[in-house]
Amino acid sequence: MIAGGADKTAAPPKVVSIRGVGKTFRRGGARIRALDNVSLDADAGSLVALVGPDGAGKTTLLRMIAGLVSIDTGSVAVLGFDAARDPQSIQSRIGYMPQRFGLYEDLSVQENMDLYADLNGVTAAERRERYPRLMEMTDLGRFLDRPAGKLSGGMKQKLGLACTLVRPPRLLLLDEPTVGVDPLSRRELWEIILHLVRDDKLTAIVSTAALDEAERCDRALLMHLGKVLSEGSPEAIAGRAEGRVFLADPGPDEPARRLQSRLLDDDAVLDAVPEGGQVHLVMRQGCGPAAVGLSPEPALPRFEDGFMTLLHEAGAGGHAAGGAMTLARPPEKGADDVAIEVSDLVKTFGDFVAVDHVSFRVRRGEIFGLLGPNGAGKTTTFRMLCGLLAASGGTLRVAGEDLRVAGASARQKVGYVAQKFALYSQLSVRENLDFYASAYGLSGRARRDRIEWAMTQFELTELARVVSGQLPGGFKQRLSMAAALMHGPEILFLDEPTSGADPLARREFWRRITALSDQGVTVIVTTHFMEEAEYCDHAVIQDAGRILAKGTPAEIRARARAQPGGRPTMEDAFIAIVEEARARPHEKPVDKSGVRGGPS
Repeated sequence: MIAGGADKTAAPPKVVSIRGVGKTFRRGGARIRALDNVSLDADAGSLVALVGPDGAGKTTLLRMIAGLVSIDTGSVAVLGFDAARDPQSIQSRIGYMPQRFGLYEDLSVQENMDLYADLNGVTAAERRERYPRLMEMTDLGRFLDRPAGKLSGGMKQKLGLACTLVRPPRLLLLDEPTVGVDPLSRRELWEIILHLVRDDKLTAIVSTAALDEAERCDRALLMHLGKVLSEGSPEAIAGRAEGRVFLADPGPDEPARRLQSRLLDDDAVLDAVPEGGQVHLVMRQGCGPAAVGLSPEPALPRFEDGFMTLLHEAGAGGHAAGGAMTLARPPEKGADDVAIEVSDLVKTFGDFVAVDHVSFRVRRGEIFGLLGPNGAGKTTTFRMLCGLLAASGGTLRVAGEDLRVAGASARQKVGYVAQKFALYSQLSVRENLDFYASAYGLSGRARRDRIEWAMTQFELTELARVVSGQLPGGFKQRLSMAAALMHGPEILFLDEPTSGADPLARREFWRRITALSDQGVTVIVTTHFMEEAEYCDHAVIQDAGRILAKGTPAEIRARARAQPGGRPTMEDAFIAIVEEARARPHEKPVDKSGVRGGPS
């Protein structure tokens, strides 16, 4: 057994008991109330989710439970120990996996495991008993000699979890364990977590920005600005939106994202997101769908609907997606409506083929998705499209120019937002924008006007003097996009831009992307959130360097396995397509026309 091994003492009635906890931090000259009168109980063998927007206090609460953050007011008892008086006794009995787990990338999988076993005093006999189970559980046994730095994102997370479990804990704390992980790896990680809780009776507390993950838990604590908005079963929280949830069909030839954008401008609508070619909407209390001129079909409320309802009742963020924007200089329409054309694109690193004869086209003003598991080759493809990496073969035209001979001029027509915050953390918001405006050749009145446009459009004016490294995640994302749009690019490249972002920030982000597309900007996006692929006009699914599927979201969803009592989702299709291709690794993939290796 992984859970409960060495410590034979009887578990207390409540593994975690928190009463009225408060915590204040000083940042610069300001006092920030991170936790405000928070209470929580976790029973033995239960799975508890912590959910909430950026800055809700989830990580602070987890670190407090782990005995890593002092308590200002209230009490925290873990496994019968007082966290304020005896944090070491807690730390010797729990497993804690932070957002950035400390793997040593130059060490192999085996060496990382051994290092954490040494640090935790795990004997040779205990390792012989536990390692085989951990390797079976995480499917890492085949990669024992591989350096951790060469593992995919999902495999790194599984190795981090295995290292956390080398000493059997009685409580497992996981802080956003699936950030940056593709749908297949996310499913595998959750199978491990559920097995530990359901079969090994381990108690686990998980913070997550993915609300479908919270639905798998026994209880959820919904937090905002350090306070608890609600605590209860996922079903009870979903019930807060009972009778207010509907599915609406967009008009003929109208993308669901455009109907969503219109609905979000209506005061009668509390929330709206694209779903399976329709729009899933939540009406405000006392408003029916007739108020927006629709006759949609009723739908069952889900956890995310209850989450958004509670946030709105708390006044969080006003309208969840108030991020529509207007370009000062929309891109001019050219004679050719093709913005990007890729033909037989190849990238090799020595003997390794990272991108294997990839072909596709992207039209001006489209939102185009590059989807695939960790290690599929999509980031390499993405970097070649941006002009950041030279191709080994094939042709690549961006904004009408061949990147092989016109890289610098083509790059002037593109903007790029990296997966990780890539601006200057020690500069203020305004200083970052000023630097990027200067780097793009703007000066004088044009530069000042462009900076003011960005500050207004991205609602950054009040944060102009804040050091960018201290911004919450959602505002860092806004600043990154503002910098990327400073020179008015025709094409915007977004590399997993919403990884780790909360639902409010993701809605705001996609509202802006929809507005950019409507004004003629071409958008290329990589994402691991398959529900976000519903915003795309077309997408490709890539694995092992090859394209497995391409088409509209509806065409890709059509390849999903039938779901009993429900409609297939993009995630269902993604998993089915990748698993089918991996089961037949030597066959060329089938494109949407049904021809193996057919034309793009």
